[in-house]
Amino acid sequence: MIVVTRLDRTQFAINPDLIERIYASPDTTLHLADSATYIVTESMGEVIDLITAYRASVIRMARDMTSAPAGTGPGLSIVHAADGRSQDPAPQTPRK
Repeated sequence: MIVVTRLDRTQFAINPDLIERIYASPDTTLHLADSATYIVTESMGEVIDLITAYRASVIRMARDMTSAPAGTGPGLSIVHAADGRSQDPAPQTPRK
């Protein structure tokens, strides 16, 4: 999520993956995939910078999760039951 500011100076977070278009004429207007429209105080360049920083942080976190040795950080790992066996949280059932 990125945080942007409405014209009344209230801030809100928006999912940048839903932004389809950004216009600057002269106010910066965000047009979303669901047809919602928001006018924000940030310039088009600032919104693009926020989106770029957000996406870079997602890539950085994903890289950190896969490169951390098991059990040493925020990496992904298998959850084991108290008896040491791994548990399948969602058992697979064959499709019919």
